[in-house]
Amino acid sequence: MTFTADDRIAITDLIALHGHLCDDGDLEGLRELFTPDVVYDVSSFGGEPIHGIDALIQAGIDLGEGNPVGHHVTNIVLTGIADDRVTARSKGIGISADGGCASLTYDDTIVRTPGGWRISCRVAVVRRTPLNEKFDRSGSFTK
Repeated sequence: MTFTADDRIAITDLIALHGHLCDDGDLEGLRELFTPDVVYDVSSFGGEPIHGIDALIQAGIDLGEGNPVGHHVTNIVLTGIADDRVTARSKGIGISADGGCASLTYDDTIVRTPGGWRISCRVAVVRRTPLNEKFDRSGSFTK
């Protein structure tokens, strides 16, 4: 199979749909986005990687009112494009019920399945330091 413009649209829509499903409370709808054996790595938040779609849905249920009220995904860039596997990077902004917000990056591995494109691995990295920690307080960049 060849990777097409329609594939690109389907993948960007797949990534964008995540926020809508979560904000609507449609956690069962996550089955349309992730593979059954997905690995969702939240170690940047202090948690353990979540293994499997059932565990991911349960994690959302368990987080309850700790879930953001707004998930916003932007700046989707597809890289590592092959016929049946794509890597993607996107930015996320989460808005909490108390008005707080967080910025993060999603690094996704997306695979073509019989049901369409699905995320098989997502690494969510919270951003806490400007310039990705490459700028120190003296005004110098580090490598």
